[in-house]
Amino acid sequence: MTVTTNGKVSGTGRLSNRLLDLIPAAPKPLARKDFTSDQEVRWCPGCGDYAILATVQGFLPELGIARENIVFISGIGCSSRFPYYLKTYGMHSIHGRAPAIATGLATSRPDLSVWVITGDGDALSIGGNHLLHALRRNVNIKILLFNNRIYGLTKGQYSPTSEVGKITKSTPYGSLDRPYNPVSLALGAEATFVARSIDSDRQHLTSVLRAAAEHPGAAFVEIFQNCNIFNDGAFDPLKDRDTRDDVTLRLNHGQPLVFGTNSDRAVRRSASGGLEICSAGDEDVLVHDVHEADPSQQFAISRLTGDTHGVTPIGVFRSVDVPTYDEEMNNQIKVAKQRQGDGDLMALLAGKETWTIS
Repeated sequence: MTVTTNGKVSGTGRLSNRLLDLIPAAPKPLARKDFTSDQEVRWCPGCGDYAILATVQGFLPELGIARENIVFISGIGCSSRFPYYLKTYGMHSIHGRAPAIATGLATSRPDLSVWVITGDGDALSIGGNHLLHALRRNVNIKILLFNNRIYGLTKGQYSPTSEVGKITKSTPYGSLDRPYNPVSLALGAEATFVARSIDSDRQHLTSVLRAAAEHPGAAFVEIFQNCNIFNDGAFDPLKDRDTRDDVTLRLNHGQPLVFGTNSDRAVRRSASGGLEICSAGDEDVLVHDVHEADPSQQFAISRLTGDTHGVTPIGVFRSVDVPTYDEEMNNQIKVAKQRQGDGDLMALLAGKETWTIS
């Protein structure tokens, strides 16, 4: 995979990694309508999920994969209705456990393209443990986390990504919890692919999805998604044409970390070891490297936020090639069969010390 300066991925648009080459191609070119189910889409009018759904439906034909070889697995939440609206295989699973179910499917069926749809509450609260382990194991699944910084399905309680002081039905005097940074969390787990995009920027989201799809291993994509009912306007500065260029740092591999309406602001290392904002003309402006094996700088970039530095990075933070869990597991099975044959399952279950009660 090669990430170009405009955030896109070079190549044919088909999945090309070593595992997903096993997936049978579609017998004929597919279009968006081929991935649109006959189910009525039921989200609140104006919800950012509509934009994400349209982008995913428009992107899936690029994969060149038959619909029956694509699976979307979701947990619980507004975003988790996603599988109903895609004409692929899918499963609306249980709260927080979508990564665990997807892990089982991906490791047993490497001929499938497996995607996880989750939200900030589903993935980072009850599902936090499953998310971390799927990422650190580098299972060949693609995880899309819709982050609206609120619990939408249960009517507006604060979520693990809500800001301190957030007034909600469950925190009438303001939330005391410090929020998760999903990208920092993924990088801390040493996920091999980490990215962020925005629901309303279809071109950018498509380029990120394309890069995630071509990545061999676990790909984590945080998508800022507006909940216009319970947390409307949470990402307005990143969307408003008058402000977005001044508060958005677009990450491009091999390019300096420069932003601003006139590209006059940049990012450099601070004396304390963190990052700070500087003039684009400074000689020590950092250059972004998604392929750097050590995620330290990528993690430091993830710590830039609108609250702390007045700028939010979007794009691909990290993309490194590491053997996947699926590959290594199947190699172990192959070696074991060569040494011991198919084995005796009942003998394995019984173990060496058994007895019979008459």
